[in-house]
Amino acid sequence: MSRRTTVEEGSGNVFADIGVPNPEVALAKAEIARQVNRILVERGLSQVQAGTLLRIAQPRVSDLARGRLGKFSLEKLLQFARLAGIDVEIRMKPSSKPGLKVKSKAA
Repeated sequence: MSRRTTVEEGSGNVFADIGVPNPEVALAKAEIARQVNRILVERGLSQVQAGTLLRIAQPRVSDLARGRLGKFSLEKLLQFARLAGIDVEIRMKPSSKPGLKVKSKAA
């Protein structure tokens, strides 16, 4: 008996695909954390040294390294990126989702 495998194409945002609230924010936080962690590893920094660079205590560096991103705001992660020497660009484009429609008041 053969099994059939069903494949579903993702949206491009795994957080949206699994139903995480605010998936765009979750994706942005994950990417920033990934880049900051990459820099810390490339520099060969210990967690204590990384904490000094990022201006946080070592246990918070551990949280960052383990992907416990609920403990950090997007703003704080952006600050870590700047402190690690990463330039951050924010790009905006029209959404593929329908936006809020504003009703005009009749005169």
